[in-house]
Amino acid sequence: MRVPLSVTNHLDPSKQQEDIPNKAQAQPPNPARTASLPILSDDEMGSMELSTAPENGTAAAAAACNGGAAPANGGVERRLRSSAASASWAAHLPLEVGTRVMCRWRDQKPHPVKVIERRKSAASSSPADYEYYVHYTEFNRRLDEWVKLEQLDLDTVEADVDEKVDDKATSLKMTRHQKRKIDETHVEQGHEELDAASLREHEEFTKVKNIAKIELGKYEIDTWYFSPFPPEYNDSAKLFFCEFCLNFMKRKEQLQRHMKKCDLKHPPGDEIYRCGTLSMFEVDGKKNKVYGQNLCYLAKLFLDHKTLYYDVDLFLFYILCECDDRGCHMVGYFSKEKHSEEAYNLACILTLPPYQRKGYGKFLIAFSYELSKKEGKVGTPERPLSDLGLLSYRGYWTRVLLEILKKHKSNISIKELSDMTAIKADDILSTLQSLDLIQYRKGQHVICADPKVLDRHLKAAGRGGLDVDVSKLIWTPYKEQG
Repeated sequence: MRVPLSVTNHLDPSKQQEDIPNKAQAQPPNPARTASLPILSDDEMGSMELSTAPENGTAAAAAACNGGAAPANGGVERRLRSSAASASWAAHLPLEVGTRVMCRWRDQKPHPVKVIERRKSAASSSPADYEYYVHYTEFNRRLDEWVKLEQLDLDTVEADVDEKVDDKATSLKMTRHQKRKIDETHVEQGHEELDAASLREHEEFTKVKNIAKIELGKYEIDTWYFSPFPPEYNDSAKLFFCEFCLNFMKRKEQLQRHMKKCDLKHPPGDEIYRCGTLSMFEVDGKKNKVYGQNLCYLAKLFLDHKTLYYDVDLFLFYILCECDDRGCHMVGYFSKEKHSEEAYNLACILTLPPYQRKGYGKFLIAFSYELSKKEGKVGTPERPLSDLGLLSYRGYWTRVLLEILKKHKSNISIKELSDMTAIKADDILSTLQSLDLIQYRKGQHVICADPKVLDRHLKAAGRGGLDVDVSKLIWTPYKEQG
């Protein structure tokens, strides 16, 4: 998946006034460091609950960024004296990058982690005064965080095996076929188009989150991944976004002054859908370049591997909002190319964490197909899809197709299904085959489904989320616009 990210408006930060928020600006990173975007389902992204209590490592990270003092480490030293094993490891502190150890997580239970990076938490010569950026090997990278030494169980420390040496020794004992099978097994989902070298370079470049939190509207949100903000923002533990124009700044005071001047109360585009409190705005990347750039910076904080595309002019952004008397507040979006030779009707999709598990992701998918129907085209999401992205789309395709099959009692062709739903024939075929509802007879595919089987599959597919009221969609396809 490609997310557009343009960097044409590079400004000298030293010449900007304090009151004016810095707009999207940066030189594009090396394209070799980019990767594919997985389209994420509501279920995958999960619900981001906000808590007033600091999470593991959060307070320490903030203290380090703001020059504050680190907490006393007397408890750490007592732990080091408590066992001979820990004492032996104390001589090797600070822990090396690559070390594997058990770490106490926010559930107060130990989990295996790998040390990704380390930093001194205070101006001290003590080897105990280090914080460690760790990856929980059981969980997604979005849970990576800075932790204090006292959260690590030094009795479980094990040095990381030199992967290159290990691979060389192992390869002598494996046939070429066996090694290929192992390589295929260890390809991380969502990055299938990358070779091993490109994937390692990408992970090295993005291994540590540069922004820990953001404030957007009434929400403070923990970020999930690295985003290539301009270098002058990398020392900011938290960024403040204007929820209407998406300009971002380092301090709350700057945001407050900006909000008094910002005239926008909704995304800077055309409102093409309004149903109750939900609105959809179409934003042209060419007409609103800075907004498109800032949206990409924001989205990257919650999307891991993807290809960054540096010209927002070629994209349309569809911003879903919840509306009240204060304005229209973004809950998620999807983007699509203005002209796609591959018939892609969606390039990138995101529901912001505070609004997940409410059916908005499914709504965005359904909306992309309603636009395809208006265009008189069949559509499909941009490839490759992650495993969870495929699961999300497969759920949508299953619900839509089986509802039609129930009405027509399976007496319908794949071509007719494609015409009715705007779903690409290949996607229809793969979906029905995965449900064992299609057979190949006498040179053609035949749909075979018992009503009870259809009901069982529909129940397994789950609820469909929010419905798109097509009568409320007022939209002209881009090719027909002036």
